[in-house]
Amino acid sequence: MLAVALCACPAFAQDKKPAEKPTEQQKRTTDCSKQAADKQLEYRTAMAVAKCAMSLNQEQSAVNALFLLKRDFPSDPEVLYITTHYFSELATRASQQLAQEAPGSYQAQELQAESFESQGRWEQAAAEYQKILNQNPSVPGIHFRLGRVALSKGESEADTTEAKKEFEQELKLDPTNAAAEFSLGEIARRAGQWDDAITHFSTAAKIDSGFAEAYLALGMSLVSAQKFAAALAPLEKYVKIVPEDPAGHYQLAVAYDRTGRKESAAREMQLQREAAAKAPPSATSATPQ
Repeated sequence: MLAVALCACPAFAQDKKPAEKPTEQQKRTTDCSKQAADKQLEYRTAMAVAKCAMSLNQEQSAVNALFLLKRDFPSDPEVLYITTHYFSELATRASQQLAQEAPGSYQAQELQAESFESQGRWEQAAAEYQKILNQNPSVPGIHFRLGRVALSKGESEADTTEAKKEFEQELKLDPTNAAAEFSLGEIARRAGQWDDAITHFSTAAKIDSGFAEAYLALGMSLVSAQKFAAALAPLEKYVKIVPEDPAGHYQLAVAYDRTGRKESAAREMQLQREAAAKAPPSATSATPQ
């Protein structure tokens, strides 16, 4: 009755103001708050599902939840940590299962060889890879790995010759192995054999159009061979793919300068300085060793 009386009272009715409509800014703020709340709910739910599935050994459910978290929260430290931890655990399980189910398979031997490689035990790694070839001479990738092991032993002429032989043998088995072509290019580049280096790097880039390092190495080899105009295209391609690398901008600046494009050279040098300022010390060298 009191409420009815107050509403009916002329004085009250006169003082009462109609509710104001929310402004566009208020609407946007409300929408943002709702979206933030929804995002937090999605995060907590997906994280709970992932942890629960992991504890119950439900691999597919755990992986699905982790992929969702990685997609929607790509920079979250907890997402990165738990993803690293779980996929490392899955890899360990798979390797143990491989050793149990097929201990004599070349895949099990390759896994063992890779383990030796990661520990820097080059002789043991080479021996395991050689066992694979003795049993399965046409398995792709093994000659490449033997070549990589040979280079890892040192930079002696014998090691380099052995590595080159293995990379060439790999390409006979698999002509589409861009990494083997690139490795042969690196051997030639370090020896100052620019024409051979250019040929191998060009082939590697053709095999794998996303092979960024091949474009940089090709451009650098062309610059070293004084073929500055030809170096522009691969170096321009490289800086588009890896704009944060100071080396690419430096090499492109050199090529621009030597072809008379002074303004472009100056721009690239500025980009090189900016990239170098942001890069860790180990990444600021403009010339590979």
